[in-house]
Amino acid sequence: MQSGVNVRLSVLVASILLPFGVQAQTFMFDDAEDMDTTTEEAWEASAEFGLLFTTGNTETESLKAKLNVAKDIRNWRHKGVLDYYTAEQENQDTGETTETADRLFLSAQSNYKFEPNSKSSLFIFGSYEEDVYSGYEYQSTLAIGYGARYRYSENLYADYEVGPGYSRVKPVDENRNPLEAEGSAILRLAGSMTWDISENSRFNALVSSEIGEENTKSRAEVSISSNINSSLALKVSVSGTHNSEVANEDIENLDTETAVTVVYTF
Repeated sequence: MQSGVNVRLSVLVASILLPFGVQAQTFMFDDAEDMDTTTEEAWEASAEFGLLFTTGNTETESLKAKLNVAKDIRNWRHKGVLDYYTAEQENQDTGETTETADRLFLSAQSNYKFEPNSKSSLFIFGSYEEDVYSGYEYQSTLAIGYGARYRYSENLYADYEVGPGYSRVKPVDENRNPLEAEGSAILRLAGSMTWDISENSRFNALVSSEIGEENTKSRAEVSISSNINSSLALKVSVSGTHNSEVANEDIENLDTETAVTVVYTF
């Protein structure tokens, strides 16, 4: 079972890192500070990994991998996220292995700033998530709207976004068989905060809600990161995803995840 996770990890790392000839300066979800937007900057990128094994009456293994990329140049701010999580459990009495989680989340966003140093911007956001255990085979979103960045102090700033969009989802039934895909208009609300607690530690929080007629999907995450050295950091995060409507009563509306990961900047 461990070899399966190792193969999966190797494929994931290769697929997400090779396309980017990037050099990173920071390790968080959003760009850490307002950069010099008058010159060409390299893409910022970070990868985080966490692997957990337990033994005893049951054997479990879980893997979390995440890639963040960002760039802030002149009138544009770009960022993207790839987040993958999987978990398996083996019963020693029967020897059977059961998959308990398998989720892939992708998002990309571009903000056009009215001026290089403007607080206001227009954004376009897209996301795609595969998680059959959430009651949906996939959920995808495309939204556009108004964004604003406010810096409250030298070490603290926040982003706010609001705009209309369109969501397309494919629900599953009680046996996790896919049903007919559905589409609907949504209103996306989002906010994030970055706080540099000290030179070596940082607090991040983000929340978003995609409000639709059939379903409202909300995501939230809080995390604290502490530098180990110039390239490595330790991150503790708690996140949750909530769907107001699910396929059946056997599926929970809220999925939560607590993770401890090592973050590498490159």
